[in-house]
Amino acid sequence: MKKTYKLTLEYDGTRYSGWQAQANARTVMGDLIGAAQEFFQAGVEVMGSGRTDAGVHAAAQVAHLRVAAREVHPPERIMAELNKRLPYDIAVLEVEEAAASFHARRDAVGRVYTYQIATRKTAFSKKYVWWVKEPLDVGKMREAAAKLSGRHDFACFRAEDPSKEGESTIVVVESADIEEQDGMIVFRIEASHYLWRMVRRIVGVLVKIGLGDLSMEQFERLLKARCGKDLDVAAWTAPASGLFLAEVKYRQGK
Repeated sequence: MKKTYKLTLEYDGTRYSGWQAQANARTVMGDLIGAAQEFFQAGVEVMGSGRTDAGVHAAAQVAHLRVAAREVHPPERIMAELNKRLPYDIAVLEVEEAAASFHARRDAVGRVYTYQIATRKTAFSKKYVWWVKEPLDVGKMREAAAKLSGRHDFACFRAEDPSKEGESTIVVVESADIEEQDGMIVFRIEASHYLWRMVRRIVGVLVKIGLGDLSMEQFERLLKARCGKDLDVAAWTAPASGLFLAEVKYRQGK
């Protein structure tokens, strides 16, 4: 019997070449497929809500899993058996039965990312932050982050992706904000979709603003896709270590 399941996972992306399965690299999706095929003793289809790059983490990635297995297992057993077979840095948080038509990527209506910037040396979370040693003007960073909400052309913040040639660079950002607490600055952004490396480049620009190296006028130019040699956003791309896929949103019933 063919069944479809909705999986919610968390993972530390440090050891992986991203989410998407690749022929010659270890990925989160590749390990998940291996664990599922071993348990079900059958071929499986797995698709995530979106790709995360090498070194990027997830607190709540969503994937669908389709399998035609001889035996139907309850979701709680599937979760337990997958977790037994997955490495220590990938955990299945929830397994739910889903409609046969459920598609983790196409049905998603919103994705939330967070980025953690440490303002002091931290002994316990080095892999999960970007430590910026110079003082940052968080007020200016917050002012700039607020300008991200709405419909903008993020061409200046996009890395070229050969697989998405001709892709529109217009993105509607539902919300963007910054919080600061106990030596940590957390940037949060929600949008329906993102361009490749868009969030990491936004964070890099916000840090440049916080350092006083970039004016608000220059930032507004970037939001109007008016970048040039004097505004080399690619060079300011934030490290992958601080980025988390925090939440994937679906319409009620999905």
